[in-house]
Amino acid sequence: MEHVPTTPPPATPTNGPATRNLTRFAYLSIAAAIVTIALKVFAWQLTGSVGLLSDAAESVVNLVAAVAVLIALRVAAMPPDKNHHFGHSKAEYFSAALEGQMIFIAAVVIMWSSVDRFLNPQPIENVGVGLGISVAASAVNGVVALVLLRAGRRYRSLTLVADGKHLMTDVWTSVGVIVGVLLVALTGVERLDPVVAFLVGVNIVVTGWKLLQQSVEGLMDIAMSKDDNKAIAEVLSGFVSEEVHFHALRTRVSGHHRFAEVHVLVPGAWSVQRGHDLMEDVEAAVHRAVEDVTLTCHLEPSEDPRAYGDYTAEFPIPTHADIVATANGTRHDIEDHAGAPRETEPKRRP
Repeated sequence: MEHVPTTPPPATPTNGPATRNLTRFAYLSIAAAIVTIALKVFAWQLTGSVGLLSDAAESVVNLVAAVAVLIALRVAAMPPDKNHHFGHSKAEYFSAALEGQMIFIAAVVIMWSSVDRFLNPQPIENVGVGLGISVAASAVNGVVALVLLRAGRRYRSLTLVADGKHLMTDVWTSVGVIVGVLLVALTGVERLDPVVAFLVGVNIVVTGWKLLQQSVEGLMDIAMSKDDNKAIAEVLSGFVSEEVHFHALRTRVSGHHRFAEVHVLVPGAWSVQRGHDLMEDVEAAVHRAVEDVTLTCHLEPSEDPRAYGDYTAEFPIPTHADIVATANGTRHDIEDHAGAPRETEPKRRP
């Protein structure tokens, strides 16, 4: 009887990274911003301190940034569609860039107010009550900042890390303002308050600049960290043999997703099925070892000269000869040369 091929059932994706909904952290940030704005505005009205006013102004920026974080995380959590095959995770970088810009605006307002108050000093009133309220607001921000930083690092979300760093900067800003107000109360020198406020503005500018740098790096497809690249290379080296080799390992980060690709060199006499089975095993092994990585393999015949010298920058993977030499103690571990671009063509396999 003639064999009639059957259509296999649709495959369930197992190699792609999971899309996470992190919006609960954005709601937490919004709630914290509303509470701290109310507390800091009340403290400013009680004392008349321009330092506390600058602190309240930064909290308004925190609220705007938290709303932007919510929008970005909602978009980033959307699954791939026909117009966005790799998902929407890069939306997080736009949120970080917007937050950096808002920080700059807050810094300008703060420094402008501090210069005006320096030229026209005014006494500070109700210092004790005002500082107590400011300390309470700082405590709220500190707790939320730690939660966001921990979640951002756990889920590799630049948006949450940026928001957490912003809130932590707000905490240190409040500490500086509190010190300034105390100095005025102790020394009677009213101009110390606007001087501290101006320094706070400078600190905020630095924070905003760092956030913009991080967002630009993400939009420019920055590679995964050296440790993550090394982890992938070590998994691949476990499949290396006299017949199987790898090269052209390249990676990129997109929000909390990571993507990698590698070329798999096998003898040209291998069947398509045998090569495909190998690549399935390789992709599954990498996915188990390195969280949230989508690996794409490209199969090439090792005898073809066109299979080499594809890219000027790639993460090196030991060859079979390298592994044998390492076992004999004549070659350094991959850690010693990991991360450097390969400047010469790999040796062509016979």
